Amino acid sequence: MFDHVFTQVISALRRSFEEALLQRQAVEERFQVDVFLGDLSFETSYGLPGEQRPARIRVDVSLDWPTWSQTALRSWTIGEEPDELPEVLAEVAFRVQGLAAAPDVGAILAVAPPTLPLVGRDMLERSGPTVEQRAGDDGPEYAIEVDYEGSTTLEEHVLAEPSLVEPALAPLGRMVASVLVRLADLPLEFRPADPTET
Repeated sequence: MFDHVFTQVISALRRSFEEALLQRQAVEERFQVDVFLGDLSFETSYGLPGEQRPARIRVDVSLDWPTWSQTALRSWTIGEEPDELPEVLAEVAFRVQGLAAAPDVGAILAVAPPTLPLVGRDMLERSGPTVEQRAGDDGPEYAIEVDYEGSTTLEEHVLAEPSLVEPALAPLGRMVASVLVRLADLPLEFRPADPTET
């Protein structure tokens, strides 16, 4: 069952990023339903204003609404006491791609904080970075990705008034924009843009 609480979280996330003056990479946005398990997921990507497409520096965000969260919400809605309040699972991944040389991992991590704010006291925790190398006819191409993962419990006052999640998510957009700007300020060496991809 598609529920307004999860769509309110999606809308709040979008507004948070757009108010931070980030630009959505429209072709990257997806809303998926697992027809066997019932889980809902939403994925989107944002970059700095004026970035080429595909963006060399971007952030990929995914939100998941598991079936058990929907069951807990349904129980709460009909007046039952759920075993656990529903949760939204979140992942934020900063990606720098199209690099001409292997990235300086230390420099990347220096501008990527150990945690990002999610909602209230809930934080997204940084995991180890992933460095990719792709061979090409004109030399290797590198990319690096730094992931953050976590979850937030939707308290009863938010379930009763889902619009409260919007101001709670606002700091995430500002922090993500700040990290993207700091990544863009690093002296990174990019490969020439492919004219067929712009």
